[in-house]
Amino acid sequence: MSLEFADRVRRIPVYPVAQSYDFSGELVKLASNETPFGPHPAVLEAIESRVRTLNRYPDPEKSALRSAVAGRLGVGAGSVAVGNGSCELLFAAADALLEPGAEVVYAWPSFSVYPQLAAQSGARPIEVPLDADYRHDLDAMAREVTVATRLVLVCNPNNPTGTALPVDAIDAFVASLPRHVAVIVDEAYVEFSTLQDPDESLDLVKRHPNVILLRTFSKVYGLAGLRTGYAVGSESFRHAVDRVRQPFSVSTLAQAGAIEALRHVDELERRVERTAIERLHVEDELSSRGLVAADSEANFSWIALDEDVDEDALVRGLAERGVIVRGGNALGAAGHIRVTYGTREENNRFLAALDEALREAR
Repeated sequence: MSLEFADRVRRIPVYPVAQSYDFSGELVKLASNETPFGPHPAVLEAIESRVRTLNRYPDPEKSALRSAVAGRLGVGAGSVAVGNGSCELLFAAADALLEPGAEVVYAWPSFSVYPQLAAQSGARPIEVPLDADYRHDLDAMAREVTVATRLVLVCNPNNPTGTALPVDAIDAFVASLPRHVAVIVDEAYVEFSTLQDPDESLDLVKRHPNVILLRTFSKVYGLAGLRTGYAVGSESFRHAVDRVRQPFSVSTLAQAGAIEALRHVDELERRVERTAIERLHVEDELSSRGLVAADSEANFSWIALDEDVDEDALVRGLAERGVIVRGGNALGAAGHIRVTYGTREENNRFLAALDEALREAR
């Protein structure tokens, strides 16, 4: 007799992971929006200093990390929730806010986890197409909000398109919504945006008690392997997400590494500058090849393919040359690829492989 699983398990889409990690040579990983820059040496030292304490559970309150985030952002520690990556906080928010009969509104294509939130909770997903410039259509999203809406998700900059909206536009959008609707502004890539200073959106939380900002140490901080993220919102939101998830979800090493990473703003600024340089380089090279990329404010490009290009063949051709990217079909919009910016050497290897793979995929 086979196991009987809950009906909702069958409704949850499988997260589209990158493939072709089995390349036998030197692999260029441009598929997961990671930074090519490793942790700051002081971060590694902070992590190593805690290795001998691994016989003890981590602080379940994440007190030191929450205080460090609060001090860096100028908010109260009670408003900061810390999670095993920002994804854990997304799932916990869905657990705390959504249920059958409720609705969750988000743009599409956007972060691939969002459909999972509705499926796991039994809520009704409302997907609103991006506009012609691959940006959130906030007016269209506002029209979809009803008395049943519990949660609205705004990914800014948006993944997978890299496009972003100014804080003023999001402010006006939130002001137009009923107060019972929680609005999560997912800012995993906010440090890369040229449209705002990362601290500018903190005013959204001060003006709107229903807004939660969601951020991560996985991207610009270079700590994807440690899985640490945080949310800034009301204290009631923090208490709610803490009640619905397991204790000890953020490891001792993750907490130590994130605390130290916050002390090195100068390193963060250097990484943002180097990423911006590579963004311009890649976009210029794509344009010279007649390829159109969305206006990215993140660390990746969303590239539209000509109709005569077989997307799957192109992704496969790149992988055969040791370069992995993400195909748009898996991310909600066929006929595109998403490529993360790596080092100059990695980006040039991608461009050379792209020339060859495009010829084969036409």
